[in-house]
Amino acid sequence: MRETPRPQDSAGDPKSEPPQPCLGRALAHSTGASGSGTPHRSDGRSPQTPRGARWSDPAGCFGTVPPVPRQPALAVFGLRARLFAALGLLLLFAVLTWQVVVDGPLRSLDERVESAIVGRGPRPLTEFLADLGNLAVALPVLAAAVAYVLWRGGRARRADALCAVLAMAAVPALVVPLKALTDRPGPLTEATGYFPSGHAATALVAYGGAALLLGRVRWAMPAALVLTLATGIGLVLRGYHWPLDVLGSWLLCGALLLVLSVAGPAVSSSGRRRSSGRTRTG
Repeated sequence: MRETPRPQDSAGDPKSEPPQPCLGRALAHSTGASGSGTPHRSDGRSPQTPRGARWSDPAGCFGTVPPVPRQPALAVFGLRARLFAALGLLLLFAVLTWQVVVDGPLRSLDERVESAIVGRGPRPLTEFLADLGNLAVALPVLAAAVAYVLWRGGRARRADALCAVLAMAAVPALVVPLKALTDRPGPLTEATGYFPSGHAATALVAYGGAALLLGRVRWAMPAALVLTLATGIGLVLRGYHWPLDVLGSWLLCGALLLVLSVAGPAVSSSGRRRSSGRTRTG
């Protein structure tokens, strides 16, 4: 029995005729009457989102995704990374404390540096910078940030505000015993109890804590760093503290802020879990 031979055309063989439109079938790229066969781009159709209402990226290109909100300060670092950073700061602080107590090479270098720079700079300016570490100046800044967070942040930010207050309360609890332990005399006096610096610690916790609470404000953290650094410079130039006194306070209180930046979200999430559990059981 003979079979009728079938055409052996392949997909790559040239065709003698162009493809013909089929009537009664929707043509996505045709205009006018059905089967007119005039292709066109879809740019002529009105977009679902008007181009003028779209957000643009930093390069000026339009897109349909709105800009991502800026993350709070330290949010880019994980909780574990912050804890390891705090541990590193505490280890450095322990090394500085050991050098101060045993009159090591770092303490000798510290005293030579202070002798070379003490009294430098205009007295009114350096006095003003040193006063930035006074409680009367720094504490109202932190109090204003706490009040703002309690007013605008809602229940989720109460734990952060509480941690900032606890950090400020922890400053004398940490600094005063360490001053008695090291018993270091000041640069221009025989009185002792200058390591670590209480003014430098107050400035870092007050201004740094306020910046963490106002983390979504772009200028908050740079301003806190400038104020803290300015306070340390004023204390050293006026001869109120040795450079290591200031550096030790920065290391100790920097670790304190890092730990509390971890504790705040942990307390908030724990409170939310308890609240949701009570809601389900109720």
